[in-house]
Amino acid sequence: MNPNNSNGTPAANGKYILQADKLNVHYGNFHAVRDVSINFERNKITALIGPSGCGKSTVLRSLNRMNDLVDTARIDGHVRFYGKNLYDPDVDAAEVRRRIGMVFQKPNPFPKSIYDNIAWGVRVNGVRSNMDDIVEQALRGAALWDEVKDKLKQSGLSLSGGQQQRLCIARAIAIRPDIILMDEPASALDPIATLRIEELMTELVKDYTIVIVTHNMQQAARVSDYTAFFSVTPDRTGYLEEFGQTNQIFTSPQSQITEDYITGRFG
Repeated sequence: MNPNNSNGTPAANGKYILQADKLNVHYGNFHAVRDVSINFERNKITALIGPSGCGKSTVLRSLNRMNDLVDTARIDGHVRFYGKNLYDPDVDAAEVRRRIGMVFQKPNPFPKSIYDNIAWGVRVNGVRSNMDDIVEQALRGAALWDEVKDKLKQSGLSLSGGQQQRLCIARAIAIRPDIILMDEPASALDPIATLRIEELMTELVKDYTIVIVTHNMQQAARVSDYTAFFSVTPDRTGYLEEFGQTNQIFTSPQSQITEDYITGRFG
């Protein structure tokens, strides 16, 4: 994948770094997501919300080809990154996942030292020099450096849940992606750790584009610039019901279904 011009700068594509166009996802005979079209603006946080089973995480995993790892998955439509369709035959899925990182719901540090949790992915991507600086900058970027700088040789599994999640974020940003996808990154954390993750997102968005799946509507309202509300048909196919600026979605939704969900009448 090379979404760059000959001079190495990102190809011009307006303000949108990532665009899904008529995205459909099937798992075997099950139509999981139908005709999702959504634009993700550079250096903004977009929240995907909606009831369970509406396809939020399926869409998220489609944005960096994580669904390729599911044998029965079939993707139709386009996901354009700097204008290049990520599902074109000449696109390397591993490179997609380097440029579009993922942080999962449950913290999943490697059973390695804190230092090696960061360094491993960097080495896999071919970087060998300045590793100490890279590790420090990634941990600083995840607001974790001051808490772990004196115990870098300790296991990442020795950290608290909130620290482990920030370690996973540090691991993701160490390879300098353009986009960070977050699948309910605070759902397994206590309120204090959740606040730290939310504060971290508002800092990271200065340098990265963030897409977050969350069941917590208050979290979406607090941290995101844009919100996409997904709903589900009677046959359990997810679809995008409404998308707009977060303030508009939460104060004056255009769809009755969106309003009913926001106000707690269903979901």
